[in-house]
Amino acid sequence: MNLKGRDFLTLKDFTPDEINYLIDLAAELKDKKKKGIPHDMFRGKNIALIFEKTSTRTRCAFEVAASDLGMGSTYLDPTGSQIGKKESIADTARVLAGMFEGIEYRGFGQEIVEELAKYSKVPVWNGLTNEYHPTQMLADMLTIKEQFGELKGKKLVYMGDARYNMGNSLMIVCAKLGLDFVACTTKEYFPNEALVNECQEYAKASGATITLEENPQVACKDADVIYTDVWVSMGEPDEVWEKRIKELSPYKVTKELMSLAKPSAIFLHCLPAFHDLKTKIGAEMAERFGIQDMEVTDEVFESEQSKVFEEAENRMHTIKAVIVATLGE
Repeated sequence: MNLKGRDFLTLKDFTPDEINYLIDLAAELKDKKKKGIPHDMFRGKNIALIFEKTSTRTRCAFEVAASDLGMGSTYLDPTGSQIGKKESIADTARVLAGMFEGIEYRGFGQEIVEELAKYSKVPVWNGLTNEYHPTQMLADMLTIKEQFGELKGKKLVYMGDARYNMGNSLMIVCAKLGLDFVACTTKEYFPNEALVNECQEYAKASGATITLEENPQVACKDADVIYTDVWVSMGEPDEVWEKRIKELSPYKVTKELMSLAKPSAIFLHCLPAFHDLKTKIGAEMAERFGIQDMEVTDEVFESEQSKVFEEAENRMHTIKAVIVATLGE
């Protein structure tokens, strides 16, 4: 499988075989790291990491992956570059491509990372945009495969706001790889109809199904994976918290909902999670609305079914696979 020179912007651009190749490559690189087998084949090379939205997992995953591969990495936070301010996206892409072998972007509209890729002569990787989160998908699929040994035919239920990067990307990857995908939320929070129709075409080829369901009890029955995310995304105003808490609370992942899934079912969350009050925002929401948690209860988050920290670790192994595959040995 030759992906050398390819950008990694959305999984819509990749075939099922290519996606499975990246998952398998990640598993191979993970095994090497666990066994202490060196794989620093990119000594002397460097990558640029543009973060217009900050992150714990994505930044650490790219920096550790680069280090393991023998590469240098330069982190550019919102104050550390002139992208879109004093320097156009096109000019930024051409400047960085002259100094680095790859460019990661994490930020806002998908059109920004697409424009970076258009003008860059080196691979560009999407670390998260408003619309898509492809590196997270590889980590999720690797985690599911590690738990069950296979992906095809598994039922994944996504609870909550399915309109943005996580709902979109999970629907795409499930449809491509043959997992049955269920978005469980109110109609207002269903994924975009055009993308649903596009994914239905992927599903025809893979044997997957796509379901939009408002009833949590119906959605979670016999699920293999129950997945959720925070109800308010980065960059959204604080005013939306009250609306989301009111409208999405019926879709909180609880022990009762997990009990409707298969006994072997797992819980996933891309993190950070509001499962208790040990964060500034969590404490503020508790004071304002009298709640103890939001999208998932602490009981589920800390249960044996929860694989969120294995999933978080897999961000690094799968991002490493993307770097290796697109830069080529």
